[in-house]
Amino acid sequence: MKKLLYIASIAMLSFGACKNVATINTEEAGKVITNYLKGTPEYKTARFNFGELKFNNEKEYAELENYKKLASEGYVTLTLLTAKKKFLSKDSSFVYAVKLTQKASDFVLKQDQDKATVKAVTYELTNEQPVDFSRVNDNNAKVTVSLKKINTPFAPFQNDAKENSDFITKTYRLKFDKETGWKVNK
Repeated sequence: MKKLLYIASIAMLSFGACKNVATINTEEAGKVITNYLKGTPEYKTARFNFGELKFNNEKEYAELENYKKLASEGYVTLTLLTAKKKFLSKDSSFVYAVKLTQKASDFVLKQDQDKATVKAVTYELTNEQPVDFSRVNDNNAKVTVSLKKINTPFAPFQNDAKENSDFITKTYRLKFDKETGWKVNK
């Protein structure tokens, strides 16, 4: 009986040793997340108006300055159609034709007749803060990373352009596949 128990315990240990256990460390987890972000980047969007736009007051003049900056960088063309100076008044009326250029196509996600959804902020993995991960089980891991905020030229067109942070923290779930290795589980 002792001999049978001894053989059974050795057999269980040998089967346990043959089990394919996936290993991962912070460097590997960072590479998996970086590769994932190349294929499916994290970003924040904004609505951008173009076409024939009218600027009448101080608030709209500030927005006009954002359009002028985009025009100077080559993302839009800005053509003055009409300008009406109001006599003895601060407010004047300007009508501009705003057109997107080919250079802006990298940031345009969706385009309608006179509005576009554009990338206002993109996020990249920071090198300063390490990747924090915890093993859920042998084939799953939970990874929390810090992503730094990078403003695009269309950042001033966000609803809430004033943010309290230059980064976001995001948690991803990683799953081990025997054929492809570690990958982000959607």
